[in-house]
Amino acid sequence: MPTSDPATWVTTTHEWAVAVDHAHLEAIRCDPQRYAPGGALHLVLEVMAYADEEAAACGRRGTCVVTRHADGSVSVVDDGRGTDTRQQRDGAPIRKPVMATRDVRFFDGAHDVLLPDGYPRRGISVVAALSTWLMHTNRRTNGAWTQRYEHGIPTSGLVPVEPTGETGTAVRFSVDPRLSVDDLTGRLRALPGFGWLTTTLESQ
Repeated sequence: MPTSDPATWVTTTHEWAVAVDHAHLEAIRCDPQRYAPGGALHLVLEVMAYADEEAAACGRRGTCVVTRHADGSVSVVDDGRGTDTRQQRDGAPIRKPVMATRDVRFFDGAHDVLLPDGYPRRGISVVAALSTWLMHTNRRTNGAWTQRYEHGIPTSGLVPVEPTGETGTAVRFSVDPRLSVDDLTGRLRALPGFGWLTTTLESQ
């Protein structure tokens, strides 16, 4: 696990030195129709886009399980490398702040990256900002951690969890009540899939 100052780490998708971008999250919360056109479906696709990238980076076909839970929440679980997590100079782990800061690829200029629903990709912070709560759990070869967010703001620290010997990321979230969750499974089935993922849809 790399050990150094996050301010010196290269920005590829998110700035490591910024833990929470309150203005960014507030802008998303104020305009849900812009950032989540089509409601919960678009949020699920935002999460799946990261899983697709992980599979592609590993050079193999990945798997992704999307579950609609009895409490109305949705989870997306993949078998990728797990969200990048490093160690600061004081020894504390720090996870790439994908939930609470902007993805610079999609917010720092015009782009033409579309999700399978035909709408622009903005990044997974959209999911966190437009969820009443979200749990982000990642498992890597060097450890596993979970963290809770409410409307995109972390409400817990990075909590270690028991390793399972497997890697991957699990994101479970409760969709903002302003957004539609109607026929989520059916609408997912009707869309073209991601190139590197084998997707399983479940309900509880």
